Amino acid sequence: MAACAKCGAELKEGATFCGSCGAPVAAPAAAPASGGGAPAAGSASSAGMASNVAGALAYFTIIPAILFIVLEQFKNDKFVRFQAFQSLFFQLGIFVCWIPIMIVGWIPIIGWLILLLGMLVLGLGGFACWVFLVFKAYSNERFELPVIGKLAAEQAAK
Repeated sequence: MAACAKCGAELKEGATFCGSCGAPVAAPAAAPASGGGAPAAGSASSAGMASNVAGALAYFTIIPAILFIVLEQFKNDKFVRFQAFQSLFFQLGIFVCWIPIMIVGWIPIIGWLILLLGMLVLGLGGFACWVFLVFKAYSNERFELPVIGKLAAEQAAK
C-alpha cells in the first residue's frame, strides 16, 4: 500500500485524498490503456464525491452530516467523518446557546435588548464560523474547533 506524503498514513488503493489528513494524493503513473474508455477504479466518476466536497457539504444542516456518517462510501473516510461529526456538534452547540437567549427574551425591555444583542452576536458569529468551517473543509484542511473538535476527532476515529 502507498503512504500519504503529508502524514504518512496508509492510503487505500486508488484513493485521491488521504483518509486521515485529507491531503490530495499524487496520481500514480498511468498504465497503458488496454482498449475501452472505462474509468480507473479510483477516479472521481466511479468513486463518486471527493472527500473535500463531502466534508464541506456535511456542514449544510444535520441531514447531510448524518448521511455522510452512515453511508458506506464514507464510513472509512476519517476526513469526511470528522467534518460530519464536527458539523453535528457545532449545530448542537449553536442550538444550546440559543435556548437561554430565547428564555431571557421573555423579560420585558431588558430581555428584549439582550435578545436582540444575542441574536446579532450568535447569529453573525455562528454564520461567520460556519462559512470558515465550510471553506476549511473544502480546502482539505482539518480545522478543529476548540472544544467540539476534539470530540469530533474521537468520534471519527471509532
